[in-house]
Amino acid sequence: MTALTTRQKLEILADAAKYDASCASSGTAKRDSASGRKGGIGSTEGMGICHAYAPDGRCISLLKILLTNSCVFDCHYCVNRRSSDVRRARFTVREVVDLTLSFYRRNYIEGLFLSSGIIRSSDYTMEQLVAVARSLREEHDFRGYIHLKTIPDADPELARQAGLYADRLSINVELPTEQGLRRLAPEKDGQRIESAMAGMRDAIEDGSDASRRYAHAPRFAPAGQSTQMIVGADQADDRAIIRRASALYSRHGLRRVYYSAFSPIPSPSSVLPLKRPPLMREHRLYQSDWMMRFYGYSAQELESAADPATGCLPLDIDPKLAWALRHRDCFPVDVNRAPREALLRVPGLGVKAVDRIVASRRHRRLRLDDVARLTRSVAKLRPFLVAADWRPVHLADRLTLHIAHPPASQYELFP
Repeated sequence: MTALTTRQKLEILADAAKYDASCASSGTAKRDSASGRKGGIGSTEGMGICHAYAPDGRCISLLKILLTNSCVFDCHYCVNRRSSDVRRARFTVREVVDLTLSFYRRNYIEGLFLSSGIIRSSDYTMEQLVAVARSLREEHDFRGYIHLKTIPDADPELARQAGLYADRLSINVELPTEQGLRRLAPEKDGQRIESAMAGMRDAIEDGSDASRRYAHAPRFAPAGQSTQMIVGADQADDRAIIRRASALYSRHGLRRVYYSAFSPIPSPSSVLPLKRPPLMREHRLYQSDWMMRFYGYSAQELESAADPATGCLPLDIDPKLAWALRHRDCFPVDVNRAPREALLRVPGLGVKAVDRIVASRRHRRLRLDDVARLTRSVAKLRPFLVAADWRPVHLADRLTLHIAHPPASQYELFP
């Protein structure tokens, strides 16, 4: 068989990596290339380049590739599974390092997201991933962002070494329920995955504590750990997904849980669903995740916003409005008197808008026009707010509040 060129490998392994959503690069420590012991380097659109967004809105370009798309596992939902009829390729450690440095010097990317199929064994694959990060950091003084996908079955010492070189580590739980994992990925063990995540949490906490105590303590995964769940490949409804995400946040201190709508793959397994879920479902789960992390909602509250018949969040309205319509006794909220926590639950009010309202009402009583100047649109707020010159008068009891919103539309995942 003719040997593949580096460009051909990049085409195959960048395309194979597109199904992995967990590649945001927020929360890492800043680096200045001028401060490196050797001077350092670095401190866009193209093959294998993806764009992640930090919480402050910055767009961050990453080289997102697999070390190899060969795998000894046969997970039904994975395009790279052992029985899949796809073209295979494998990078060497040196090729990944050279590609990363080449793109970085040309200012195409700001970092590397590296994952891999399992080759030979979990330990061998993890050694290869760590070797890439070690070479970039120690041999080339690379000061860009590195995100490594770690392997739950690998030796914990390899995960510890990965944390010394990478900014963020992630371990995918794959599916929201243990039953779904046993059915679609029988070679993976949910308990081992959770155990690896717990070990990573302890190592991150120890590293953070050491950094506070000692100025020259080695950094350990300063951007924390994340995970990903596939939505729609099994029978789990949104309530089960929200419940699992909440448990992962509380038990393992994750920075992010990513949701990836199941997408049809080449040579699909017969146990997979014939119809993919709407991408709007993935979007609603991200909104519910945001509500848990920044708006103070509990998993139980978000579950109450789901349709009792299907267990899924409505697609035509956002989860915050769905929750408000099911808890009309909590509204209207007085914009001049309500605590910040109550204002955060008003549909249409974001964190920044609420902070502006709280700051402004210290100086004067707010009218509806004042609120309109502090947020994008007041139309969505009117049924849920009381202001100095406004009272909704039964608007919150209307059953047709959500009709004013445009209907949900389906977008293509990979057009």
